[in-house]
Amino acid sequence: MEIISGETLQVFFLGTSGALPTISRNLPCILLKWGSHDLIFDCGEGSQRQMMKARAGFSPEVIYISHWHADHFLGVVGLLQTMSFNGREQPLTIVGPDCVHDMVIDITRLCRTRLGFPVESVKVKSGDILIYDGYSIRVFDADHGIPGVGYIFEENMRPGRFNREKAIELGIRPGPLFGKLQRGSDVTITVDGEERIISPEMVMGPLRSGRKVIYTGDTRPVLSELGDIGEDADLLIHDATFDHQEVERAKEFMHATASEAGMVAETLKAHRLALFHFSTRYTSTETHVTDAKTHFSGEIFAPNDLDIIDIPFRNE
Repeated sequence: MEIISGETLQVFFLGTSGALPTISRNLPCILLKWGSHDLIFDCGEGSQRQMMKARAGFSPEVIYISHWHADHFLGVVGLLQTMSFNGREQPLTIVGPDCVHDMVIDITRLCRTRLGFPVESVKVKSGDILIYDGYSIRVFDADHGIPGVGYIFEENMRPGRFNREKAIELGIRPGPLFGKLQRGSDVTITVDGEERIISPEMVMGPLRSGRKVIYTGDTRPVLSELGDIGEDADLLIHDATFDHQEVERAKEFMHATASEAGMVAETLKAHRLALFHFSTRYTSTETHVTDAKTHFSGEIFAPNDLDIIDIPFRNE
């Protein structure tokens, strides 16, 4: 597994409403910025305007669609045309379940004019792992009545802590060689006329876990699908369409309540829980947060549209 030295990680909540937009909440769209890489998870109608308001730019590398309900993908059409109008040339990949290949053909046809860049499609199912440079995307099944999936963003392992005192003890002077060792390369030094090779494992602590973000899309609780792969996430973004009073409605329409989202977060030992996809029947999310707190002891928040959070490295 490739080791990374670290990148900034931000999550933009561009749209947090359920099936319909409201005055204050747009349709579902999450933008994850990892260093210079932009990944979009679902892209409801109006998402490109939300990107403008958040000053997030128009440079996604991949759009991950959780399922083919209109509120989760109609924004792709306008976004493609805007990016083409702005001169984009690099390919764009749309990842999704089931009929993604046909859907991407239909979406590009709706644009009517020839796009200035190729649009590729990748079909995924539960258990798939998409490997990229520095991170991976795991796929798990959602439970929403139609074929759907959720996604787990996971960084590669990080280097261990550098033992400065040990390096000096071995004869390495502070300077460029410190950085070379931290980047994983051997260094050669001369001590008392004798050549000595110092390897990174001699001065570096054990590898540390990268950060992990889970996006469920629309779903009933799916602990059996997440299992071990979802444990210890830095952030769980979970469907919380209804509060606990509407648990029967949640079951009927194949969504989750905030209380159920809290149960998932607690079971998976998540560090933070973001409640997501609020029904338009609610003008406040206070009850959702209260419901989730009955099961989850970690940090809980109900983001508003255009909220941005930073996910720092863990203090390991």
